[in-house]
Amino acid sequence: MNPLLLKLGISLPIIQAPMAGTSTPALTAAVSNAGGLGSLGIGAMTPENARATIAKTRAATKQPFNVNLFCHRPPEHAPEREARWIKNLAPEFARFGAAPPTALREIYRTFVNDEDMFAMLLLERPAVVSFHFGLPSPVKLAALRAAGIVLLASATSLAEARAVQAAGIDAVVAQGFEAGGHRGMFDPDAPDERLGTLALTRLLAHEMKIPVIAAGGIMDGAGIAASLLLGASAAQLGTAFVACPETDADNAYREALLDKNVRTVMTTAISGRPARCLANAFTALGERFGDEDIAPYPMAYDVGKALITAAKAKGETGYGAQWAGQGAGLARALPADTLMAVLETELREALARPPVLRANPL
Repeated sequence: MNPLLLKLGISLPIIQAPMAGTSTPALTAAVSNAGGLGSLGIGAMTPENARATIAKTRAATKQPFNVNLFCHRPPEHAPEREARWIKNLAPEFARFGAAPPTALREIYRTFVNDEDMFAMLLLERPAVVSFHFGLPSPVKLAALRAAGIVLLASATSLAEARAVQAAGIDAVVAQGFEAGGHRGMFDPDAPDERLGTLALTRLLAHEMKIPVIAAGGIMDGAGIAASLLLGASAAQLGTAFVACPETDADNAYREALLDKNVRTVMTTAISGRPARCLANAFTALGERFGDEDIAPYPMAYDVGKALITAAKAKGETGYGAQWAGQGAGLARALPADTLMAVLETELREALARPPVLRANPL
């Protein structure tokens, strides 16, 4: 038996990515009930909302599930950049008969300094807690471990993975450049190696003493099997679940994801940090500006969400935060329990399939 699966209390090496704003208690519970590890993205919630969401999930499953938090460094306001970004977006708001906010807010706190969220976790004691964008303090990690919580953290490079291991985290999520949503880089101002899932997973499996979870572009059982053969203990899938009826994805998001011509791009325009999104009107707008013109994260997300809302009010759905990985073309609109059954069958078939040896045509 896979030691990580034993530690997590699950039977299948399938972890549903947290997907803040898209994952729901219904989705999380369905994945966990099917033998995988469902996940809740609570990084953008208040502690009160997060606690209520955990309670709803527990009412729908007795199985373990993961809650995910953002550990970005506490942001500093950059008034000139923020004003410039508001000015840059003003014509887009005008197209929809709206005005941008006059000032930008830090729309959610980082777990690094959110003591109320920390207290809530110690009270609720979810089975698994994971971190994105970095790590909390050693004091918080020690308290969470003492509470019997399994800890996971994402890494986009070997250096970040080494920091995760040194912090005593139970397993590292190897987030390849293919992954949808926000890049988990600890320092967004540092050069990004842009390691793909295959290379990063193999590198970390070779170098790390803790289990590795592959993430990025994995959409089916064959992708999960490939991750396991590279040395991963499990695979994390996000985009594969977006089209499930249990998510909070709106119809426009689902339709764009299931379009046969779907493609993704990396953009900073929506939130202020690099994130992989379905190519749409917002990502096209972002290509006209440099990172220095865009407000920092998460303040940029304040005006980004306002623009998304203004556009939707006028029937324009191309400004959504439609996060998706490079495997988006393999998306399937299936109920979560059905998708889990299909993934399990595909995984078993892929692992049982003998390697294909082809003669050299030359």
